[in-house]
Amino acid sequence: MLLHSTKADWVGNLRGDILAGLVVALALIPEAIAFSIIAGVDPKIGLYASFCIAVVIAFVGGRPGMISAATGAMALLMVTLVKNHGLQYLLAATLLTGVLQIIAGYLKLGSLMSFVSRSVVTGFVNALAILIFMAQLPELTNVTWHVYAMTAVGLGIIYLFPYLPVVGKILPSPLVCILSCTAFAMIVGLEIRTVGDMGELPDTLPLFLWPDVPLTFETLQIIFPYSAALAVVGLLESLMTATIVDDLTDTNSDKNRECKGQGIANIGAGLLGGMAGCAMIGQSVINVKSGGRGRLSTFIAGSVLLILVVFLNEWVAQIPMAALVAVMIMVSIGTFDWQSIRNLKKYPLSTNIVMLSTVIVVVYTHNLAYGVLVGVLLAALFFANKVSHFMYVEKQLDEDSSTRRYTVIGQVFFNSSDKFIAQFNFKEAVSHIVIDLSRAHFWDISAVHALDMAVVKFRREGAEVEVIGLNEASETIVDRFGVHDKPEELEKVLGGH
Repeated sequence: MLLHSTKADWVGNLRGDILAGLVVALALIPEAIAFSIIAGVDPKIGLYASFCIAVVIAFVGGRPGMISAATGAMALLMVTLVKNHGLQYLLAATLLTGVLQIIAGYLKLGSLMSFVSRSVVTGFVNALAILIFMAQLPELTNVTWHVYAMTAVGLGIIYLFPYLPVVGKILPSPLVCILSCTAFAMIVGLEIRTVGDMGELPDTLPLFLWPDVPLTFETLQIIFPYSAALAVVGLLESLMTATIVDDLTDTNSDKNRECKGQGIANIGAGLLGGMAGCAMIGQSVINVKSGGRGRLSTFIAGSVLLILVVFLNEWVAQIPMAALVAVMIMVSIGTFDWQSIRNLKKYPLSTNIVMLSTVIVVVYTHNLAYGVLVGVLLAALFFANKVSHFMYVEKQLDEDSSTRRYTVIGQVFFNSSDKFIAQFNFKEAVSHIVIDLSRAHFWDISAVHALDMAVVKFRREGAEVEVIGLNEASETIVDRFGVHDKPEELEKVLGGH
């Protein structure tokens, strides 16, 4: 099964993976340069990192067809470290980032993605689509009409080329857009901004480099906060992107293996003089939309990237930015979940608030971690509030009015514990109280404390209290933390009140 799966990942979609990898390689170049500039390092740092991460993750990642490289989210976290301590400390931080991500993989932290609701994922996707579009605006501001014309032509090629018979199904339209626009600009001699204007491309292969930093506790104190932040943001973006690619391809991925793979890839990047990176939603969408599905597409993207910038840099430097802007606008449009706009009227208010909050925080802060964290917290609060409403108590008095039975139905936890206590009439003149919990479940210490308080209050009024029907899980937590059936501890509670 493993051999079959591996073979399918590498050679099961040869034409689609090779062509998609070529498109992604071309689209990675300006992104890697831009992210290097953001981080305050030479463009080759981002380009070497993108090459290494893409190639390594192709072998060890848990999500075939997903593209990982240098990213803006990671670059933003490096600015202060590079400014205060220099490149060598960044390389050391990159190595430590990889180690922390590998540890996260072995701790199976990838499984935490199950706590991220669909509304948070939708908000994350929409926010990234908006950020991708906003990132193209500088290339469309204060420019000549030629840039707008080429961008429009590029979009026309991207969306209309697939309708051509035969050839439209063979070649990915983004690749046709880039090649045709570049050829036209070179033949006509258009004076427009090109990839070469963004920064100098490297002309040598990367070399193995061990960071030139002292191996001391002081160094660890400097790099650890940055590495921890990079590890968290990198894994968060990678796992969210893996979920999105899962949806696009209708396949599953191994999130814990992806954590380890990202760690190994970042260690490789650090040793080859590159910056830390993670999965890229934009390039991953380009890959999938261009027909890429397997590990080969990711490998091709990284390998061709290195070949292009080192051996064909004179040609690559002439690619018009307008052509790449057209591709990224296509990615932005394709990434945005347009159905979510129509669903605003259909979905519950709480779901819409979670989605919109995630979008707003990510777009405002440009930090994916903040947006997802806010979304997850809001989703948890809304869920807890919703579940607490399903807890209620049925009351029944026997014929001689001496026994009152309370039948608790639903989930009892921190948010419903006060409501649980409020259901009891502690002043009622009955001699026997039965609290039937056969249709209830106790989840936490707050619930146990509420039960203890109810029993204590009834006993203070002179009533005999009987608790029945606890399920096995609830009985375990009540036995461990409850005091109403433990005379010595109960005495302390009664004495304290």
